[in-house]
This record gives sequence, C-alpha cells and structure tokens, in this order.
Amino acid sequence: MRGAVAVREQVFCREQGVPRDEELDGRDEEALHLVALRPDGRVIGTLRLLVNGDTAKVGRVAVERDWRRLGIASRMLDVALSGARERGCSEARLAAQTQTTGLYERAGFTVESDQFEEAGIPHVWMGRRLSPDD
Repeated sequence: MRGAVAVREQVFCREQGVPRDEELDGRDEEALHLVALRPDGRVIGTLRLLVNGDTAKVGRVAVERDWRRLGIASRMLDVALSGARERGCSEARLAAQTQTTGLYERAGFTVESDQFEEAGIPHVWMGRRLSPDD
C-alpha cells in the first residue's frame, strides 16, 4: 500500500498538482488495490477498484513516468476488470482524465458524460458492461 500511495502522490500530486487531501480521500481501506512491480519489486504502477453492488469503480490509475506507454496501465485494467467480474460486477465505471480516454476506449469503455473538472483536471465519466464470458 505504501508503494501504491507513493506512485499516486508522484503522479497526481507532484506532476499534476492535485492536492494531497483530495488524492487520499479516505476510501483506500475499502478498495482492492493492484500494483505493477519493477523486476526488483519496487511499485511502478497502481490502480484501485471499489465495488458497490454490481458496479465496479476503477480509479487512481497511475504509472511512473519512465514506465508509461509500455502497456502497464492496460494490463492492470485487465486484471481489475477480471477481479470485478469474479466479485459479481456486471458494470464498470471510471472518471477518466480527458487525455487518457483512448486507453479506456481500447478496454471497451465508452464516454457517458460531458466533460467536467475534478481537482482542476478535465474528466469524463466512462463505462462498460462486464459479462462473464469476457
């Protein structure tokens, strides 16, 4: 968990200027956390999954700068969606920064809202159905 928070603080707080109290919102205890590890075991990527009934909310997807564009976020997303299916979820949603919608569209998500601002960054809501056969 410490490594996951460190990556989030680096990416969201230091790189993007998100206030730490907005990033650490008190919901980490109830979430499933995925991490991507460097060969030496250091955390280089993370995301969290919150399950509410049959809906999974993907969030806090972050990969260290030097490890981006290598498919790490896509792989973490695949694992998270598989975990959501195993937990009985039939739908996944997320608030995507507008510059990252392509990543989520490749994973089957579609934009479901107009653009809005969160922590000073433009976002859109995206969602997709989850079927047991995926």
